[in-house]
Amino acid sequence: MQKKYLLAPGPTPVPPEALLAMAMPIIHHRAPDFLPVLESAKKGLQWLYQTKNDVLILCSTGTGGMDGAVSNFLSPGDDVLVINGGKFGERWTKICQAYGMKVEEILVEWGYSVKAEQVEASLKKNPKIKAVFVQANETSTGVYHDIKSIAAVVKKTDALFVVDAISALVAHDIRTDEWGIDVVIGGSQKGVMLPPGLAFVSVSDKAWKMADVAKTPKFYFNFKKERENLSKNQTTWTSPVTLIIGLNAAIKMLQDEGLENVLKRHDKLARATRAGALALGLKLFPKESPSNALTAIEAPAGVDGQAIYKDLRVKYGITGAGGQDKLKGKIFRIAHLGYADTFDVITAIAGIEMVLKGLGHPVKLGTGVGAAQEILMK
Repeated sequence: MQKKYLLAPGPTPVPPEALLAMAMPIIHHRAPDFLPVLESAKKGLQWLYQTKNDVLILCSTGTGGMDGAVSNFLSPGDDVLVINGGKFGERWTKICQAYGMKVEEILVEWGYSVKAEQVEASLKKNPKIKAVFVQANETSTGVYHDIKSIAAVVKKTDALFVVDAISALVAHDIRTDEWGIDVVIGGSQKGVMLPPGLAFVSVSDKAWKMADVAKTPKFYFNFKKERENLSKNQTTWTSPVTLIIGLNAAIKMLQDEGLENVLKRHDKLARATRAGALALGLKLFPKESPSNALTAIEAPAGVDGQAIYKDLRVKYGITGAGGQDKLKGKIFRIAHLGYADTFDVITAIAGIEMVLKGLGHPVKLGTGVGAAQEILMK
């Protein structure tokens, strides 16, 4: 028998409290029983997002929220700015191009974060830009972009600021209203500690005004219809009832812990993971602004990063993630997101030590674990 450990950046482990809630008998999504369920979910998401805005609940993965964040606020031919620093930055570009937008990219070298000055320069150069798209956390590289400073630049213009926070929510402090972020996308299978299947989108008044004039065709992801139905504690289409029940249980756990404590926990787990990797003589892939959601680690010279990822999973039951695209074989990634604690990090670092030794890389067992423990015990 081999025990499994899920330490990937999504899906992440689901706590027993949420699993038990979702095991309750199904209720009908148009019945009175469901109204208080969705009402609770609405309020819980506003708490998590730190917003008074409506937070739409969509039956989709996070990419559905990204898709709708393009089609609902823009028209074909609109100029948009995309921060492209990884595979998910590329996704913004592909979605915008699919809907006929004119895309201008700020290409950020993988492993680095965008600078607010770069965004400001692009907006000054092209005042016709209608929206700025960015990831809070670029999951493919393990880099966090400074959303606060970018928001300060964008809100001086007429452009919308649209943030994919799918893997950043819970791990990082995303102050939607205080920072003036117009559209924030989240997903259920990351820090929110649920199975895949829900996307969340908060929308500002500024964005709703743009929705009134947007001409891009849309049907399933029609945010104005979703907002209208949300006011009645309904969703436009068949509600993912079980997931929303689980959402309430997961958010209650986060509220009981307290948002400040949740953020501190993720910060400590991230610092411990980074310390463990560095103590083993490994290099972190991010050259700046490492994420608190996951840690991207460079494979040592002569060792295939995919072999590290595979051996962690096959030999020791630890599922992390490999590198994507041009980073395949060059890095591996370990998440510490959502339902994660001290011993998830210790398990991950111990597993890395054992895999590296098994692959013939010189490593003194316990070195990385000890470094991580020093931080975790503080």
